[in-house]
Amino acid sequence: QVQLVESGGGLVQPGGSLRLSCATSRSIFSIFRMGWYRQAPGKQRELVATITRRDMTNYADSVRGRFTISRDNAKNTVYLQMNSLKPEDTAVYYCNAWSSPEDYWGQGTQVTVSE
Repeated sequence: QVQLVESGGGLVQPGGSLRLSCATSRSIFSIFRMGWYRQAPGKQRELVATITRRDMTNYADSVRGRFTISRDNAKNTVYLQMNSLKPEDTAVYYCNAWSSPEDYWGQGTQVTVSE
């Protein structure tokens, strides 16, 4: 079992930045892939970014070049640095830990981009 606790969400103006954190209850080095997903009202949950334990990253086209995913193995924490935020980035952001067949989700943190 892995508990995931997200933090760092909030309200920010367009063009601003936020950094999300996801603290895990287990060594993230033992988890094959960590990721961030998001779900906007009325839409399906979608991939934002993932990072493997070998530091291979993957990004959605809509965030590539603006968002950066990283991991701190010593702190068992994964981060999502979000820059140049747009109103369409508004969503609940979820942390995910995947090591087949295990698949864990956090409770989500709200990000709102608005004037």
